[in-house]
Amino acid sequence: MEGTKKIVLLGQFGVGKTSLLRRFMTNVFEVDYKTTLGVQIKKKEITLPSGKKLSMIIWDLEGFSSVSNTRTSYLIGSDGFIYVFDLTRPVTYFNLREEIDYIEKNYPNVCLKIIGNKNDLKDSSSIEEYLANKNLKVHGFCSAKTGEGVEEIFRHIAFKIGSNE
Repeated sequence: MEGTKKIVLLGQFGVGKTSLLRRFMTNVFEVDYKTTLGVQIKKKEITLPSGKKLSMIIWDLEGFSSVSNTRTSYLIGSDGFIYVFDLTRPVTYFNLREEIDYIEKNYPNVCLKIIGNKNDLKDSSSIEEYLANKNLKVHGFCSAKTGEGVEEIFRHIAFKIGSNE
């Protein structure tokens, strides 16, 4: 093993963080929804474009109404954050600017990716425009249900933080 990186999934309750992680780890989607309590930690090894191996330690946190309510101990030592919002629930992205400002202020050296989930249920173009007007760049849209874009999201952040060694 050449490197280990901690990646934390952030976002409100019910946005699909656990489903995204399950899809990435096992390529499975389960329709029965189980609420994450506290934190669930998974490990997956991938090969970077350089040929080096990277062990991703992925922390799937319970959903909070605001990232500022997340236990600091869960976030300390993170190399990457994937902030997930739900394309079908505006409440999960209306305050996204404030959420991202908080993360960037308190964790300025942590790689951050903003992801819209459930694109199998809603067109993302109007939401992307809304967020662009808030000076936010979404790094990808995906669907834990269909698997579209999931692998790419995790690999992209792994490649980004893995190349910083």
